[in-house]
Amino acid sequence: MEIIFLSSNVSFSLCVCDSDELLKILNRFYKRKEMQRLAADNGLDARLFHQAFISFRKHVLEVSSLPADLHIILNDICCGAGHIDDIYPYFMRHAKQIFPMLDCMDDLRKISDLRVPPNWYPEARAIQRKVIFHAGPTNSGKTYHAIQRYLAAKSGVYCGPLKLLAHEIFEKSNNSGVPCDLVTGEERTFVDLDGRAADHVACTIEMCSVNTPYEVAVIDEIQMIKDPSRGWAWTRALLGLCAEEIHVCGESAAVDFIRELMYTTGEEVEVHTYQRLTPFSVLDQAVESLDNLRPGDCIVCFSKNDIYSISRQIEARGLECAVIYGSLPPGTKLSQAKKFNDPDDPCKILVATDAIGMGLNLSIKRIIFNSLVKPNVNEKGEKQMETISTSQALQIAGRAGRFSSKFKEGEVTTMHRDDLPVLKEILSHLVDPIEIAGLHPTAEQIEMFAYHLPDATLSNLVDIFVSLSQVDGLYFVCNIDDFKFLADMIQHIPLNLRSRYVFCTAPINKKQPFVCTSFLKFARQFSRDEPLTFGWVCRHISWPVAQPKNIKDLVHLEAVHDVLDLYLWLSYRFMDMFPDTALIREIQRELDNIIQQGVQNITRLIRATDPTITNTLQAQGSRQGQTSGNSRAGDSNYLTGSQGQRGQMMDRSLASRLVRDGLLTPDLLWQLQREWSKDQKQDVPDQHALDTEHHNNNNKGKTKKRKK
Repeated sequence: MEIIFLSSNVSFSLCVCDSDELLKILNRFYKRKEMQRLAADNGLDARLFHQAFISFRKHVLEVSSLPADLHIILNDICCGAGHIDDIYPYFMRHAKQIFPMLDCMDDLRKISDLRVPPNWYPEARAIQRKVIFHAGPTNSGKTYHAIQRYLAAKSGVYCGPLKLLAHEIFEKSNNSGVPCDLVTGEERTFVDLDGRAADHVACTIEMCSVNTPYEVAVIDEIQMIKDPSRGWAWTRALLGLCAEEIHVCGESAAVDFIRELMYTTGEEVEVHTYQRLTPFSVLDQAVESLDNLRPGDCIVCFSKNDIYSISRQIEARGLECAVIYGSLPPGTKLSQAKKFNDPDDPCKILVATDAIGMGLNLSIKRIIFNSLVKPNVNEKGEKQMETISTSQALQIAGRAGRFSSKFKEGEVTTMHRDDLPVLKEILSHLVDPIEIAGLHPTAEQIEMFAYHLPDATLSNLVDIFVSLSQVDGLYFVCNIDDFKFLADMIQHIPLNLRSRYVFCTAPINKKQPFVCTSFLKFARQFSRDEPLTFGWVCRHISWPVAQPKNIKDLVHLEAVHDVLDLYLWLSYRFMDMFPDTALIREIQRELDNIIQQGVQNITRLIRATDPTITNTLQAQGSRQGQTSGNSRAGDSNYLTGSQGQRGQMMDRSLASRLVRDGLLTPDLLWQLQREWSKDQKQDVPDQHALDTEHHNNNNKGKTKKRKK
């Protein structure tokens, strides 16, 4: 191979070696462990090293002329006069052209150093805080005792995981004569008519202020500090709140970890342990048929499709049921909870997802797990089907027999016989101890990255930040896939970095196309410096909306509610650009009422959606008692990962995709297969006749082709 290189005055060529020999030299350089370690020390981890090498190799082999110095080095190596490691400086020179952050690696490493989070909060470190951990299971009174101290204090802040919980404390505080404000991502409610802040505030944990001094702070559900997406908010509150007393409520499994975390701040932890106020027992029999339901039963499902299916079957038996799932507006959840709890209401059955695990006071006698498998998002942001954990099972089972309800003792069982021993095994285990706390890059850190890398996109900035970040063994960087999804969606829209960052932290459901489309339109309108007025929003959502006629309409209305939530969330960050908060909140209340009516008539909507499916479900329901034992054959095998007929069925592309996406549960898939098999036997008594007809049709088709 001839390689041409340019000197200052003259162009000339030397015979170096053929392309195969050159490729071997470059590949030997790539495989050198010493070069990989040296590159890692200069900011190229294994992934970046590989990408840089591929680009460098292509450059060397395909460019028409190489720089003189690189040409000479390659010539020396080919002639045996140079060492393969001599390529390294030229490789790094090329790498810095495609990864400009390598030139400012030291600065970027300092910015992304997350090893000492307590130092981020100097105001909290300036006071000696008293940390009290209220540890216990659900329905043990741990949060009650923390709230009593909160109400007695001169000032306080309550930090909870849900809007419903923050709203509950807001109402409880004001009803107790303690003026309290409410702060969530989408709402600010001041009890003072002039808008002056009260001494007490109830907020969702992401919204707590780490600059305001309080006498008492309550951090609820502290075990969520390990949550892959939201854990950073609990870490921030625990390390950063400026309160004389920090009351932490949660599972006992978090006690040792919180002690260890507080040791790094120089603060001791006082532990108060509580026992469950009312017992619950795991029954020895599964329900097996919806005919065996009793007043006070709650069937827990892990997908909306199961909720639709089961509520329809219950209605077919002449019973009324309430329905609660995660994407319903808070007002609708409260309305359904009130309906179920009302002793004078004929509705005595609840069908719900694990959304009932927090935030709702429910009068449940018996929890019935319809399935023990649910879709989860792992630390890499991948969705997968998993058996519920001991912590999740206890959180849900603990809703049975609440202290404040009419049922003083709770019961827990499963719908299907084969699930019961699996549930007992899950509940027999200790909850896994908490071992790590979440962190998240701040807007200020990303802005400093952007200063050094002005041409990088926001998604790339966050990627580089995470790849360079250093954390000690107590912490991890939370999953940022949702953030990157939104950043990529609006990358083409001209926004300044701070505004772009704020938009990308908006809590939206990326599975809803209408919500994503609305997010994009909001950002585009914002970038034009055109306020998003009430009229503009009404045109976008086609307000006023009609009552839902089927499930598809109901799901769309839930998405519209989420869009209004997004508007309200953005209005508190960009008040001048989202000016009509009061009007939007008013139509959101109207929409909540419309959705409530839709959920109350959910079985009618299911019938209107697809009569064929409804008839099938009704037939399935009538046969359930006869087939319940066999219909679950193999379920425990699925849960434990063994292979068999069910495993083969799950391998089919459509079925596995539906299960993976949470649109179909393994249980429902198994039941459908049995039903299809049964219908096939009834409707196709003579398979040979069908085969003969198919053969004849094929022959006819061939005859026609010949005639043509």
